[in-house]
Amino acid sequence: MAAYARARMRLPPEVNRVLYVRNLPFGISAEDMYDIFGKYGAIRQIRLGNTKDTRGTAFVVYEDIYDAKTAVDHLSGFNVANRYLIVLYYQQAKLSKKIDQKKKEEDLRKVQEKYGVSGEEMES
Repeated sequence: MAAYARARMRLPPEVNRVLYVRNLPFGISAEDMYDIFGKYGAIRQIRLGNTKDTRGTAFVVYEDIYDAKTAVDHLSGFNVANRYLIVLYYQQAKLSKKIDQKKKEEDLRKVQEKYGVSGEEMES
């Protein structure tokens, strides 16, 4: 009966099996992540950020979309080592926009350096 109810439940378009987790303690291990997120369903993969820019973040991929939704519902704001987790659905389009914005800012900086112009002069 529960499986039938799950199959009939409509999910918002942003819901998917891949979760993006922020505000993780830097010392958290993959085993700890499996313990926390595994309570909500079968996990296909967990990727912890390991560079300076990605520390404290992770991607969690569930086998089932409904398990991912349950994890987001229960773990957003969950306290781990005095840090409150931010659990979001991964959205490729938003990440691409951030990358595009960084590239535009870098290109602008190069042009400013080339012509000896600073951003402050342009704002006046």
